[in-house]
Parts: sequence; structure tokens; C-alpha cells
Amino acid sequence: MSKFQVVSEGAMIPVPGGKKIEELFGRVNTGTEQFSLAHMIAPGDWSEPPQTPEFGELTIMIRGALAISIDGEEIQLEAGQSLWVEPGATVHYRNPFDAEAEYYAICLPAFSLELAHR
Repeated sequence: MSKFQVVSEGAMIPVPGGKKIEELFGRVNTGTEQFSLAHMIAPGDWSEPPQTPEFGELTIMIRGALAISIDGEEIQLEAGQSLWVEPGATVHYRNPFDAEAEYYAICLPAFSLELAHR
């Protein structure tokens, strides 16, 4: 068994609302359960349902901004900033702005709808 894995192409994950999710590592693209890494582009005026995931999530903003509610506390995450959210926190990600938001998300363990609790 090899001790490394090269990914040349991600798996596009279909979601409503025009958000693009390209999973590079995770349950869908590589069968990885320990963590997932996804490249995301959220259009302006985008929102997803709140979730209380069983995984922790690291968000690394590349471009634009996100408005995020974490256990009722509102923050704005902008390009160049990163955010870690502990498992069990209720979090709501949205892009109420005109410009696209581009970011990477790392989930520990890997993202799944069942673990997201939306």
C-alpha cells in the first residue's frame, strides 16, 4: 500500500443555490474518511442551511467574504483570513455580498451530509 496519494482532479459535488464544490480529498473523491479538503466558490446572495456538524471545519478565505453565524455570534470572514469551528457548534455560512467568495474548507473527520446535521 502506497504512503501517498496524488490527486489530479477533484469531484464536483452538486448542491443547490449555485455554489461550486470541488472535493479534492474526502469521502467522494478519494474515499478518505479522516479529513476532507474542498475548493468552494459561493456566488453573491448565496446561503446554505445552518448545521451542527460532528466534524470540525477550517475555512481558508481566498477571495471575497463570507458572513458566518457561530452559535449565534456573527462574524465576517474576509480574503486572507482563516477560521476554525469546533465540532458541535451551530454554524451558518452565507455570502450576502455581490462578489463571489472563494475559499477552501478542511473538515476533520471528512464532511458527510449525515455528519453535518443540517
